[in-house]
Amino acid sequence: MLLEVRSYLRARRQASLSDLAIRFRSQPDAMRGMLDHWIAKGKVRRIACASACGKGCGGCSAASQPEVYEWLEVTPNALH
Repeated sequence: MLLEVRSYLRARRQASLSDLAIRFRSQPDAMRGMLDHWIAKGKVRRIACASACGKGCGGCSAASQPEVYEWLEVTPNALH
């Protein structure tokens, strides 16, 4: 499943933890473990809510901020 997560994040560039958990029919804690694998390899990072939506408005409360993850590796198809 790690390779499927990699492919999904590469294609989308960003995804929330809830989106990933739904997509892969996994519990959020299990999904975090898979994401931690890619974070340790330097391929993924967790980004702040404001960075994810691009608004930086501060409208997300601490309790409602989604966990958003971003794929960092640039793939050859993304260069065009």
